[in-house]
Parts: sequence; structure tokens; C-alpha cells
Amino acid sequence: MDKFSHLDENGRARMVDVSEKDPTDRLAIATAKVFLNEKTYKMVQNSEIEKGDVLTVAKVAGIMAAKNTSNMIPMCHPINLTSIEIDFVMDDKTHTIEIRTSAKLNAKTGVEMEALTGASVAALAIYDMCKAVQKDIEIGEIKLLRKTGGKSGDYKNESYIG
Repeated sequence: MDKFSHLDENGRARMVDVSEKDPTDRLAIATAKVFLNEKTYKMVQNSEIEKGDVLTVAKVAGIMAAKNTSNMIPMCHPINLTSIEIDFVMDDKTHTIEIRTSAKLNAKTGVEMEALTGASVAALAIYDMCKAVQKDIEIGEIKLLRKTGGKSGDYKNESYIG
């Protein structure tokens, strides 16, 4: 694909018309990482953050964000997700929390933005829950790991093992 699908013939922004597309099963997996210092990381692990259970709040925030992606990203179609899963991979050596978000549906349009939004907002929720303890928290490595279904076919990021 050599042109942007969200631009009309005059170069103006538009939402893509998917009315002629066939629904297909679609899956997207995205990730984001939160980089903490050792103290904050251990406090998250031991449920010692005063605001509450950091990972539960982050999971709920990520799910809510994925469900509301079209309200935040202007050209995203409103879709009916059939599944959102958010998992956390804790790295004790680097004090990093990796967020893995999986989004599924059967529809005429993809689900990558929902997976990316879910991972991003879950990371922001971790930041919000921990900012009183650590001011220099970093969020990064937000990316699509895998997608299946749709006209453009399957995609797998070379860093994805799964």
C-alpha cells in the first residue's frame, strides 16, 4: 500500500469506508514497558503502594481504554471487541513491568489500535499509581507485536516470541 488510506483525493483526513469489506477474525497483541527503580518495583510486587493494587488498577484502565479507543483516536472505527486480555511480565533484574495486551474480534476493521491503546493506558495507570514514590518513571517500547486477519494479512514483529 503506497498511499495513506485516511486521506481523501484532496489530502483531507477521513475515516476509511469499510462497508464493502468482509468481517474476519482479527487478533492484535501489543506491548508497553514501565521502567521503575528497585524500590518502587518491589513496592508494586509487595502491594505496598498506598493508592492500592497497582496491577489490578492498570488492568482495568487498559481494558476500559481499549473499549473506548474510537473516542480517543479520531479515525478509529467504533468496534465491538470480543476479548481484551492484559497480562504483566515482571522483570526482577531490570525492575521493568511489561504489559501485554491482546484484543480480539470478528469485524470489517482491525483491532491494532485497541491493543496499543490498552497497553499504553495500562502503563500510564502504573505511572499514576506510583508517581508519589518515584518521579522519574519511564514508559517506552510501545509497539504492535502481532496481528492476524484482515485484507493486509498477518504481521509478526521480529521481537515477538509467541
